[in-house]
Amino acid sequence: MRKSRFTDEQVVAILREADRDPMATVAKRHGISEQTIYTWRKRFGGLQASDVRRLRQLETENARLKKLVAERDLEIEVMKEVAAKNW
Repeated sequence: MRKSRFTDEQVVAILREADRDPMATVAKRHGISEQTIYTWRKRFGGLQASDVRRLRQLETENARLKKLVAERDLEIEVMKEVAAKNW
């Protein structure tokens, strides 16, 4: 996935700016398309900058926990195979 030119906090600031000013003006000012603003609005619609930071932390933690569960499941499968071969 391509890295964004804008941080999540900057995206929220641009969205708040788009709420005040015309969409085309804001898009041109920041060098992005209007469609990008609409896409960001779907993702970050009612969030504030602090909410976005917290969301990012939760997503990171969730990814880490999913990885741990996957590794644990793999270990369990290996142990079952070893136990089956011993009998």
